Amino acid sequence: MSFTILKKDSKSKARLGVIHTAHGDVKTPVFNPIGTKGAIKSIAAEELKFWGAEMILANTYHLWQRPGDALIAKAGGLHKFMNWKSAIFTDSGGFQVFSLAKMVKTSDNGVQSQSEVDGSTFILTPEKSVQIQLNLGSDIALVLDEFPGALADKEVVRAMVERTSMWAARAKEEHKKLVANSINPGQMQWGIVQGAIFPDLRKQSAEEIRSLDFPGYCIGGVANGGEDPQRMYDAVSYSMPHLEEEKPKHLLGVGTPEQIVRAVGLGCDSFDCVIPTREARHGKFYVNLKPGEGEGYVTMNIMNEKFKEDFTPVDNACNCYGCMNFTRAYIRHLLASQEPLGIRLATMHNLRFYLNLMTRIRETIETEKFDHLLENYQDRTKE
Repeated sequence: MSFTILKKDSKSKARLGVIHTAHGDVKTPVFNPIGTKGAIKSIAAEELKFWGAEMILANTYHLWQRPGDALIAKAGGLHKFMNWKSAIFTDSGGFQVFSLAKMVKTSDNGVQSQSEVDGSTFILTPEKSVQIQLNLGSDIALVLDEFPGALADKEVVRAMVERTSMWAARAKEEHKKLVANSINPGQMQWGIVQGAIFPDLRKQSAEEIRSLDFPGYCIGGVANGGEDPQRMYDAVSYSMPHLEEEKPKHLLGVGTPEQIVRAVGLGCDSFDCVIPTREARHGKFYVNLKPGEGEGYVTMNIMNEKFKEDFTPVDNACNCYGCMNFTRAYIRHLLASQEPLGIRLATMHNLRFYLNLMTRIRETIETEKFDHLLENYQDRTKE
């Protein structure tokens, strides 16, 4: 088995588990920091490991475009190329093609588009996505899917669900043929459930993907497509009953801290999102509440004028390097001056916040206190 459930919460669908990968065990629920191009922006692999990260996500499309999956394979795979010794999760590249590339043309064969790097035409097929990810040597690889986003046209979404299922079957067959002789013979391939906001299409997608017997699943189409949080939770709830309980579930592209807590309560085991690193580059910090202020956090835009002469740490409850050594005023100065250290300190803090949150989630499930966290954890910024 590639996944072990250690404990189930008695008052929700949250659970403690372990994903067993070729590069080590990953405790769940888990957040995967985003290393889009083979690096977490401004952060070294050793730092991530020290903070407790056990798996990161790298992007198939970007690495295929530059430096190329063949070069990475020549280096011995992505683990060696970036010197990350723990688990790596790779997406299929499909979302980036649909959202970033130009002149996208989709057919049953795959997706044709133009490279954002050099303008050349390329075709990403289900088989090609498998081949790229095998060259990368990731531990968990995803099948190519068609991303519907928040589309309200049910018949269009239905066609996308059917194509996603067809592509998944082709990807599984290609993976089965090639994985044994690849850089990482222990690579697992997970399927993706789509269906937008429609319960019957979510059910159809989940059942069709389940029939292919993947060792794990992703729930897609719930982020970056315009859905409000409740629609996201609904999409998860529509999908979950039709997937095997004993297999891990990853929620793609989610999310804010309170969204992660809520999704854990719905049975999701792993997450990835650019929020902590992207927001850091714009001076937005996630800050723990002080004792007695309740459950949750606040967001701080350190570029606000009121922090110009604030000589206190960003977060007294955080033990990241920035909070232990510098003041809000200094970090604001660094960011305002476009000093790279400012982005680095902000990124360090936000990643520590997310990783510490996952530790706390696991601890509350273990101690039967997750229901309190689930009911009370929220963004208190506007209160």
